Amino acid sequence: MEMAWTGWGLERSPVRVEVHVRPGDARRALHLEVLAGLCEEGRPKELSPKWLYDERGSQLFDEITRLPEYYPTRREREILLAHAGDIARASGADTLMELGSGSSEKTRLLLNAMRRAGTLRRFVPFDVSETFLRQAAQTVAGEYPGLYVHAVVGDFERHLGRLPTGGRRLVAFLGGTIGNLKPAERARFYAELAEGLEPGEGLLLGTDLLKDRERLFAAYNDSAGVTAEFNRNVLKVLNRELGADFEPETFEHLAPFDEENGWVEMRLISTRAQTVRLPVLERYVNFAEGEVLRTEVSCKFRLEQVEEELARAGLRLVERWTDAAGDFALSLALKR
Repeated sequence: MEMAWTGWGLERSPVRVEVHVRPGDARRALHLEVLAGLCEEGRPKELSPKWLYDERGSQLFDEITRLPEYYPTRREREILLAHAGDIARASGADTLMELGSGSSEKTRLLLNAMRRAGTLRRFVPFDVSETFLRQAAQTVAGEYPGLYVHAVVGDFERHLGRLPTGGRRLVAFLGGTIGNLKPAERARFYAELAEGLEPGEGLLLGTDLLKDRERLFAAYNDSAGVTAEFNRNVLKVLNRELGADFEPETFEHLAPFDEENGWVEMRLISTRAQTVRLPVLERYVNFAEGEVLRTEVSCKFRLEQVEEELARAGLRLVERWTDAAGDFALSLALKR
């Protein structure tokens, strides 16, 4: 672990960077996941959505958020514009801890609301990308004089227990990212997060809500093909990191809604029988024609479902806001 102060000064806030991800961790994790998710015989092929977000993947996802079919980003922003002040007052927090991107406009809406309320003391951006996080921390420190920025480089699936303590904390998990976790994974996430909170501290959770299936299909199968390019990009990641010889154009993108599980499922479908070499792992993987590689699930929620899942972890829902169309929800839950 590394801790470093990167500036005081009258013109800039103090910044501390705490690193829990070691060099090579991501590569080792990818190797293990590919061995289990692609190379084990007799199980459906699957990868975690985290591998979609290399530099190119992140650029493509940013394009997706601006597509007319993709509503979640706009709807969540609508809620924050209307209710950031309510969130600041209801949480009573002096520390904002954000899991994921620490440089978005949504973050600033919350920081500004807490500053107007006179409570803002500390910002803790938490992200797996050290380079991005260092840049984001310095940017926020420059924009908010006097704010203590304590950046944590970590994976929320492994390092929630390393979140800094002290003050009255509000953990923001926005963008509907919670939907990428399956039910058992969500339960573990909520339980671990709640265990680290003090009574009265809270979670601000963004969730995409169940809606017309045609709208869900359009959001993940856009007419411009950006989501398809985003999905196939994971094959380029595997080519680069594993020396693989995937031909992305031989895989079709499809993201249907799974009624039984209540999620949109991102799939890459092999258009022909093929064998892909994985030289770094000294393995190969066979695909039958029509065989599916699942790259992401995106769960869609009922309002009561969110409340029930939080309650099981000891988090009491105190406020909930939706956009005018009822597409998306922000839930504020406090530890009992």
